[in-house]
Amino acid sequence: MSGIALLLYFQGKYSDVKGTFVASLIAFFVGAASIIYNIEHWSLIKRSGVHFIIMLITIYPILLLSGWFTIASVFDAVKIFILFAFVGIILWSLFFILARIFSW
Repeated sequence: MSGIALLLYFQGKYSDVKGTFVASLIAFFVGAASIIYNIEHWSLIKRSGVHFIIMLITIYPILLLSGWFTIASVFDAVKIFILFAFVGIILWSLFFILARIFSW
């Protein structure tokens, strides 16, 4: 996706470049952190907690700096955190259910 952002830049579509690049950063960090779930000797709770902390350190600041949200106060940053956590819980639950269904 970073390559797509670069192509958009060279095509002069500057308004699309930042969003595409931000999405590529998010995809990169989520994908890189997913290897935590391959650590078999850790409990699911430990893997999930470590994954959440990594997402909090990487994805949350990216969301704050992305320009996708208006941040005029600390309350706005808290709302973004709540959205971040809510989406994380939904995605974690969905992938947990899918893993249970397809692990037989």
